[in-house]
Amino acid sequence: MIYKTDYHVHSWFSDGRAAPEDYIAPALEAGLKELGFSEHLTLFEKNLDWSMNARKAYRYLEHMKVFRENNHDITVRTGLEVDYIEGREKEINSFLKKADIDYVIGSVHFLGESTVDMGPEFYAGKDIDRLYVVYFEQVASAAASGLFDIIAHPDLIRIYGFTPSFDLEPLYRKLAASFKKHDVAFEINTNGRNRPIADFYPDRRYLKFFREEGVPVCVNSDAHMPSRVAQYFDEAYELLRNTGYTEMAVFKDRERFMIPF
Repeated sequence: MIYKTDYHVHSWFSDGRAAPEDYIAPALEAGLKELGFSEHLTLFEKNLDWSMNARKAYRYLEHMKVFRENNHDITVRTGLEVDYIEGREKEINSFLKKADIDYVIGSVHFLGESTVDMGPEFYAGKDIDRLYVVYFEQVASAAASGLFDIIAHPDLIRIYGFTPSFDLEPLYRKLAASFKKHDVAFEINTNGRNRPIADFYPDRRYLKFFREEGVPVCVNSDAHMPSRVAQYFDEAYELLRNTGYTEMAVFKDRERFMIPF
C-alpha cells in the first residue's frame, strides 16, 4: 500500500475555502497518512486577497501548532508556499529560519508585477516564447536559492494553454538538471486537471527528464477545498510508476526522507 501524503493544501488562511479542520475527514477517506498545509506567503506584496503577509503567517503558524497538538486522527504537517522573488532571498530566508515548519514549497507566480495564473489576459499581446524562457529561468533560480524543499507546479506558465513556437525539451532538461544540482524536490500537482490546461504540472511528456536526473518527487493536490484533497492521486502514482519512479519524498522538520511506493 502506498504511503500517501498531500503536502499542498490551502485553507482559508490564504485562498482556500475552508478551515484546516475541515480537511481531515476527506484526507482520511482518501487514505492519506500525512496531510500538509502550505498557505501562500508573499512577503513583499501588500493586501493580496490570495496570499498571507508576514503578520497573518504568524497567526497561521500559531493556529497550526494548536491544531496539531489537538489532532490525533492523521499526521498533520505545517508548511508554507512561498513566492520566490529574485533579489529578496536574504529576507525570505530570515523569515523562514524563525518559522516552525516541516517544509517550504517554493513557487513562481509573478512575472514582473503580475501573476501568470490570474487570467488569460496576462498573456494578451505578449511574446509567448519569451514568457516561457523567463518563467523557466525564474523557477530554476528558485531551485538554486536553497530556500525551498519542494518546487510547486514548475510549469504553471502552461495554465491557459498558451504554447511557444519552439521545442520545450531543452527547457525541461535544464530545469531537471537544476533541481538535481540544488537537491530540491518537485511535485506532481494534480490541480492542473481543474484548470484550463486540464492536465498535471509538470507536463507529463517531460517527466522522464526528472526521473533520469533522480530528482525527488511527491504527489500534491494543491487543494483549495476539502473535496479536492488527494484528487487524481491514483492516476498520478501510476504515471510516476510508468516513468520509472519507485519512491517518494516525505518531510518533517525541514528534513527529507524517501519512502518506496
